[in-house]
Order: sequence, then structure tokens, then C-alpha cells
Amino acid sequence: MHTSTHLSMKKSLRSPKGKLRFNEAHFSIASTKYDFATQALSLGRDIHWKEELITLLPSTSAPVCLDLACGTGDLTFRLADRYPEGRIIGLDLTEAMIERAKIRNIHTHVEFTIKDMCETGLADNSVDIVTGAYALRNAPDIYEALAEIHRIMKPGGTAAFLDFAKPKDRIPQILNYAMLKVWGSFWGLSLHANPSIHGYISESLKTFPHRQALKQAIETQGFTHFQNRPHFMGVMDILVFEKAD
Repeated sequence: MHTSTHLSMKKSLRSPKGKLRFNEAHFSIASTKYDFATQALSLGRDIHWKEELITLLPSTSAPVCLDLACGTGDLTFRLADRYPEGRIIGLDLTEAMIERAKIRNIHTHVEFTIKDMCETGLADNSVDIVTGAYALRNAPDIYEALAEIHRIMKPGGTAAFLDFAKPKDRIPQILNYAMLKVWGSFWGLSLHANPSIHGYISESLKTFPHRQALKQAIETQGFTHFQNRPHFMGVMDILVFEKAD
């Protein structure tokens, strides 16, 4: 079963539709122990990265915030605490994740929706702040996701994302892949008896743009003031950028 799942993962990630279907099934399984897994995989640093991301957002009184691939709501609830008068929307592809987020939610100004991040259903120029923890890498099509983020953001709006990073050069890519493959597969086996759960991280980076290409894609889409903050010896990045006025 593990072998067929592994092969199915590799094949699925070759196309946007395949990746969408795979992620929906994959994260439905991962949702049961996702909160623990994010801490285990990051050696407890995930909390601190998300807190840092929140500090990089602008000071404003009542923004409309969209948290993409919100999972069980970690970053969504931090947005709610940062902007108590705002409208906070958590969006995720997976119903199981959203159900867990709803159970955790204690905020009256937070709402959740089950959507593909490439088709949010939100109006043009309607969102002040877009965030995501491990979101862009999981988009069915990264370029469509960036276009959708640009479409829904207000001019001058801010986006901030935390995710695994892909180095530009081949040798660092191979080393990065091997490390994440072993580490992710270990936790997939430990938590789900399936190495493809969390072993998926390394596979998803194969089709993800490297740092410089991602920066170029973001700027080509019409975003400005790009910032990149590497963490975890360059394994992780916090990206911040704005939609041009």
C-alpha cells in the first residue's frame, strides 16, 4: 500500500488537477495529527516562525485578512488576535482541516471556507492582507495562485507566507531533498504508518520554483517590496510582498 501511494504521489504532482486531488486526500489523513506534526517536523520552531510572520504585517485597525491553506487555524487565529476588529477568513481545500479549525475557533470575527486557493471566490480588490503557512508550495499551480492573490488583494495590500525553500543550485537541491525526504518520511511512518504523509514535502519541492525563480514570479505578477527571511539554515523562508498601488 505504501509503494502504490508513493507512486501515486509522484504521478499526481505532475499536473495541477492531480496535485489538487492528491492534496485533498493527503491532508484529510494528515489532519488527525497535523498540529503535532508541524511542531515535530520543525523541532518546535513552527510557532516562532508564525509569530514572526505576524509581526511583519502592517498596523491597521480593521483589515480583511485571508489565510490560505489555513489547516487547523494556527495562523488564522494569530491574525484574529492581531486584528480584533478585522474580518478574518481561513480558507482550506480540506474539509477535515476546516472542521478541526472550527472546533478550535473562539473568535467571533473569524470565518472558514472550503476552497481551492487558485479559485477563492472573493471579489476583486477586496482583501487587505493575505497569509499562508505552507500554502504556496501546496498550490495546484503556483502561478495561478499568485494571479488569484493579486486579483483579490487591494492595491497596497500585503502578503506574507511561510514555507519550505528550494535552493537554486543542483547540489544544495539534492541535499535539501534527501534531508527532507528522510525526516518527513520518518514522521509519516511514526504518526500515520505511511511515509508519503510528510514525505510529500520533499516531493512537492521538485516542482516548486527555486528562490530566485519564485521571487521573479512574484514580481512579474505585479507585486513589489519583496522581502525574504531565511530560517532553519535556509530550509525555510518567510516571504513578504505588497500589491502595487
